[in-house]
Amino acid sequence: MYRPTPTPRTAPTPARVRRAGRRFGARVATLAPGFALCAAVAGLALAVTLVLPTLSALLTAIGVGVVVRNTVRLPAILEPGIAFAAKPLLRLGIVLLGLQLVVGDILALGPGMVVVVIAIVVGGITATLLIGRWLGIGATQRLLIACGFSICGAAAVAAVDGVVDADEEEVVTAVALVVIFGTLMIPLVPFVAGLIGLSPVEAGLWAGGSVHEVAQVVAIGGTLGGAALGVAVVVKLARVLMLAPVMAVIGLQRRRALAKAGADAAGSRGGKLPPLVPLFVVGFVVMVAIRSLGVVPPEVVAGAGIAQTVLLAAAMFALGTGVRFSMFRRVGAKPFVLAGASTLVVAGIALGGVMLVA
Repeated sequence: MYRPTPTPRTAPTPARVRRAGRRFGARVATLAPGFALCAAVAGLALAVTLVLPTLSALLTAIGVGVVVRNTVRLPAILEPGIAFAAKPLLRLGIVLLGLQLVVGDILALGPGMVVVVIAIVVGGITATLLIGRWLGIGATQRLLIACGFSICGAAAVAAVDGVVDADEEEVVTAVALVVIFGTLMIPLVPFVAGLIGLSPVEAGLWAGGSVHEVAQVVAIGGTLGGAALGVAVVVKLARVLMLAPVMAVIGLQRRRALAKAGADAAGSRGGKLPPLVPLFVVGFVVMVAIRSLGVVPPEVVAGAGIAQTVLLAAAMFALGTGVRFSMFRRVGAKPFVLAGASTLVVAGIALGGVMLVA
């Protein structure tokens, strides 16, 4: 007698599909209000840059976030969407950032400047970690500040968080410090460059090597002229490219430390070791490789640049809403001291390198 083969338990059934659809719909409904707010602020920030090109959409968005958090009581319904923007959207923006990098442009800087970039990142991270230890700042906080100030600002902070799983307050503090000190450098770098007699191109190289965020480098380069802007952005993107190897080193050290400490140390991750390199950093490297092959049409690159700016602006607003002025009283002055010292170290290494090789 024929008997039909029973349906495997893993096979999807109409009931399961309906339940999955309802869960997805509920998730979207939960995220929608906060996500819509972040998207609206990102659009507003982009509109501001059309009227005032010298302003950065990312810095505008994070500034709006800080003001909103400290002047308005945000409804709880907004929080899930804002939290989503602060991590997944930021990481997607970092992936798309890879399409703005061409390895050939970085190599065209010459071997001397490439060595300077490596020295800036390695020296900046090492010095910041040592100074932070001397100040008595926690290991995770000083690592977030070290990478944020030495590599590429909030993107590097997010990448480190993907490896070490830092506390939210530590992440927000590092991002806030990047914004504060990087913004202060926008008028200072051109002023000091003129004071010590650097040419526009040399000033652009110094800006790209010393300033924390890509947006801040663009703002400085715009005041120095077209030639300075071009080299400033390329040097800065060379520092961004260091994100992948630095994350690999941190991930390897983290895995070794947790393995040595035993399973209890990995308990916060459900017994799993942290990734050697976060998946979104892998995506970033893949995008760099694709762009460097020359197979991406210019229209796609331009569109990806706009999408990246929108995503990062939405994420910056979300991160800005995590900055409470009371938080700075709680964390104290030490992170500010470390941020100032890190800025001086990175700027000093960059200036010395530029004067040697330019």
